[in-house]
Amino acid sequence: MCLVGISLSSFLCVFIIDSKLSLRSETMDLQNYSLVSEFVLHGLCSSRQLQYFFFIFFSGLYVAIVLGNLLIVATVISNSRLYSSPMYFLLGNLSFLDMWLASFATPKMIRDFLSDQKLISFGGCMAQIFFLHFIGGAEMVLLVSMAYDRYVAICKPLHYMTMMSRSTCMGLVLVSWSIGFVHSISQIAFTVNLPYCGPNEVDSFFCDLPLVIKLACMDTYVLGILMISDSGLLSMSCFLLLMISYAVILITVRQRSAGGVSKALSTCSSHIMVVTLFFGPCIFIYLWPFSRFSVDKLLSVFYTIFTPLLNPLIYTLRNEEMKAAMKKLRNQHLTFH
Repeated sequence: MCLVGISLSSFLCVFIIDSKLSLRSETMDLQNYSLVSEFVLHGLCSSRQLQYFFFIFFSGLYVAIVLGNLLIVATVISNSRLYSSPMYFLLGNLSFLDMWLASFATPKMIRDFLSDQKLISFGGCMAQIFFLHFIGGAEMVLLVSMAYDRYVAICKPLHYMTMMSRSTCMGLVLVSWSIGFVHSISQIAFTVNLPYCGPNEVDSFFCDLPLVIKLACMDTYVLGILMISDSGLLSMSCFLLLMISYAVILITVRQRSAGGVSKALSTCSSHIMVVTLFFGPCIFIYLWPFSRFSVDKLLSVFYTIFTPLLNPLIYTLRNEEMKAAMKKLRNQHLTFH
């Protein structure tokens, strides 16, 4: 319910902003400026030696992200037992989103390490903003769905297959994608309509809201807070909801069995680790969107590159069933050849 409320607030935010922009545009003489057609990205660093190193380093990371998450998706799809399991079905969808989360900006960042001019078109910049918030918003809601799955599995095991039926799982995935789309559309509808007429340098390796809206040729401070609050509230509300869910799991298990807490912790620890790694940087960036901390670049790298890399490692290295399914898939592939 809180997610739906946030999404509705996004539409309200766009309505208010569009009204104010329409009023402002009537008083502006459009011939007094020329529209920006491209943006200049500063990238991660200016050192040529470091850029060569980063080219090799991040190229390896990106290949590992795509192959690791693709392996999880292929394993879940090829194994009927895993595919019929709600937990692994949701995990496969998480890996699919992780591949796209790492792909909306990383390939261009890698290419820019070998380029003197790191340029991106206006349309490309808006596309990066759209896909970041679309995929990021969908993944946040999907992580909440995975927490609900663990709650039902641990606290209501006798009703697990009934409550987490295939139709329920499909519905949860559809809801996550829908909320991500609505959230992203509300952000991009605001950003694309702002007047950009002068500064065009983005102090990052990709376009994101806090950096791009500062380049508009109008006072966007109040409007920017309204818009960015949508991302901050979505991140914070999902994070709090997840922490409450896991706390309820631990309390419920503790009341039922003295030795059950360790088992619940073992089951949920990987989920809690993923949640912390993903939401931590997002909350910091969007709750303090106008800060000039250089650490923002590091945090952006972390949740767009390292989190999609760590997810398959966390879920596979700590999961014997997944590792066994991967070995079976490998043996089938070797036998086929």
